[in-house]
Amino acid sequence: MPEDCRGLALTTTSGQAVARFDHAVEGYLSYRADMAARIDALMQADADFGLAHILRGYLFLLSYRADALPAARAALAEANRCPGTAREKAHAAALAHWIDGDPDRAAAVWDQILTEHPHDILAFRLAHFVNFWAGRPEAMLASVLSVEQHWSAALPGFTAILGCRSFAHEECGYYREAEHAGRWAIRLDPGDLWAAHGVAHVLEMTGRRHEGIAWIEALQPRWDGGNNLRHHLWWHQALYHLEIGDFATVLALYDTAFRDLDSPLTRAAPDLYIDMQNAASMLFRLGRLGVDAGDRWIELADKAEARIGDCQSTFTAVHWMMALAATGRNAAAEAMLAAMEDFARGEQPNASLVRDIGLPVARAVRANGQGRHADAVALMRPVLGEMYRIGGSHAQQDVLEQVFLDSALKAGLDADVRLLLERIAGRHPLPPARRRGYAMAV
Repeated sequence: MPEDCRGLALTTTSGQAVARFDHAVEGYLSYRADMAARIDALMQADADFGLAHILRGYLFLLSYRADALPAARAALAEANRCPGTAREKAHAAALAHWIDGDPDRAAAVWDQILTEHPHDILAFRLAHFVNFWAGRPEAMLASVLSVEQHWSAALPGFTAILGCRSFAHEECGYYREAEHAGRWAIRLDPGDLWAAHGVAHVLEMTGRRHEGIAWIEALQPRWDGGNNLRHHLWWHQALYHLEIGDFATVLALYDTAFRDLDSPLTRAAPDLYIDMQNAASMLFRLGRLGVDAGDRWIELADKAEARIGDCQSTFTAVHWMMALAATGRNAAAEAMLAAMEDFARGEQPNASLVRDIGLPVARAVRANGQGRHADAVALMRPVLGEMYRIGGSHAQQDVLEQVFLDSALKAGLDADVRLLLERIAGRHPLPPARRRGYAMAV
């Protein structure tokens, strides 16, 4: 049988399809903006290549859009009519679980694939993604430790392993190991976005703000052709500038980099989940510091209203609520909560996540925006220790903790202020006094 560039059997009779499959997987690993064209070329090479259809289905789900589910189901149906190896059929099973709203079962299938085929970089990278957005950094790290012994720089995709090693270690608090892996990857490929991202997180968590600015500025000339992960890296740059008090640069980066409305990437996906998270969380942080955001919230609120009822990403939903609350769109906020409540009554496995975590946090965000600060604290307090389950890094989850702190301070609830300060002091390597969003409470 033909094999991919890492020696895994592929059920296709087309050598061109093999080459284009490798090209598509490489594009996924390196966050290329031309993935649609790569997939189209792959489909044209062999319409009966089951794993190609599965890859296409995966890419639809990576958008975290409810309206992408029909296309993912169609891709799965096409895959199921094609022949395939046991490994390829396992990928089809993982795709089916993910479509059904059960990413945990999908991740279990990918883990089994990796047990037998540790060079299956697609299974590895998808498990890394799903475990991250399920708040399981320990699973990310376990996956890296399991497969890395089978890898070397001789295999295509090695820097993707290093980038995931970097981010997994960082999220588990092993900053030295994380930085080593990320910088190793960048030495091998200075344009590796995920490795750049892993080191950016280390520099954020360890308070090396000026070094972080220099890191992003030095690498960004190599990001041509990259997708919206570039926006997220510029968001990290803005975080560094926020921490040193350079708010004018933060707003400039908002308008010209990570929420650049004239960017082709933004126009192609104006409400992409990561971009919406970047924008809303930054505007909330700036608002706490007394920085006038002008009318920037309005555009985000418009996008949020258009996505009411889409519960594919609970973490994104609470950011949509930030925009609705900030613009006083009470009717839309009520509609969003009602849609989340309806979803939470469903049978999808992630319905309980929306019910138990997403709804209390979304209600608290709304209460904060309405000035009902004691209510926001009461709503959020029971789930403070569970918020990690809706995903997001420590740097991203930080904005939710700031919602709680902001509400506790404004409500005069000193015990809750102390609760939050003790919580973040025990989980973050920097003391609260060295973090701009918390120093005011120390």
